[in-house]
Amino acid sequence: MTAMKPFLTLMFCLLSTLVWADRIKDLSSVQGVRSNQLVGYGLVVGLDGTGDKSPFTNQTFRNMMEQFGLTIPEGEDPKLKNVAAVSVYATLPAFAKPGQEIDITVSSIGNSSSLRGGSLLLTPLRGADGKTYAVAQGSLVVSGFGADGEDGSSIQVNIESTGRIPSGAIVERSVPNAFSDGDHLTFNLHRSDFTTAMRMAEVINELLGPDAAYAVDSTSVRVTAPRDANQRVSYLSVLENLEVSPGEESAKVIINSRTGTIVVGQHVMIEPVAITHGNLTVTIANSLAASQPNGLAEGETVVVPATDVAVDQELKPMFLFGPTVTLNDLVNAVNAVGAAPGDLMAILEALKSAGALKAELIVI
Repeated sequence: MTAMKPFLTLMFCLLSTLVWADRIKDLSSVQGVRSNQLVGYGLVVGLDGTGDKSPFTNQTFRNMMEQFGLTIPEGEDPKLKNVAAVSVYATLPAFAKPGQEIDITVSSIGNSSSLRGGSLLLTPLRGADGKTYAVAQGSLVVSGFGADGEDGSSIQVNIESTGRIPSGAIVERSVPNAFSDGDHLTFNLHRSDFTTAMRMAEVINELLGPDAAYAVDSTSVRVTAPRDANQRVSYLSVLENLEVSPGEESAKVIINSRTGTIVVGQHVMIEPVAITHGNLTVTIANSLAASQPNGLAEGETVVVPATDVAVDQELKPMFLFGPTVTLNDLVNAVNAVGAAPGDLMAILEALKSAGALKAELIVI
């Protein structure tokens, strides 16, 4: 057993010095290579009596009928029970070419209760510039489910007013980009960090030579690149698979007040401080008691209220933090006291107010 101790100590030291590395493609994106949002307005038909009764649905239906050469007399209500007005939206990937198919999402914008079983009619999808980049059509796939009983009871699982159409839109126009323009490529980090940007430039320069890459700021790293499109694709394929050790995040404590989730990041330190935390519970119980006259004395039985007040204070021991307390020490101390997430939130906020918590406290 004693012979194992030096070995275990050596393994612990080796594991503690390991540095995780990420690929450049996981840390950043290439400037100009981006997706675009598309949106459209259309009609879903073939519903089982769950269509909407919105005036704009009737107007859209009339306009569509006129395009087919049919005119609905003015003032006549078409009573659309199986038609619903919907918004259609999709994401157009970078470099998408005409003829390719993309997925779309369809959502009711009227008072339709369900889109189950419906089919979307031909709908143009436009970009922010107002141009049509895709057209959508097809049968909806709705994951929601609902049922109503004759006694008024109902049950619903998920939402029936939203559905998807896999490969439901065909790209009609490609979006131009500047990927092949100029003599440089720029990597934009997903999370801005000066250390990560510097290390990324160093890793690229080790492969390509000095001055091939340089960090513009905490977010961007610019790299020289060939002008030929084929060479540039191969060139980028090599660069995006290089591994970089990202810089460590700054000390942060994240608190989600809605769910009680608390995340304490690395490098969180606490100055010497003593903490005690307890709960004071006051319980007031009201009851009714009968009051009767003594013996044969005249009087009548009456009901009088009775109130019991109890105070219960939970005893919590005080725990002391020494200098340069680490995350592990904080977790062990809180677990020893048995603080609940709500109590831990109060402790962390008090530590920050006292200036003892050396970290950014973020409440979301």
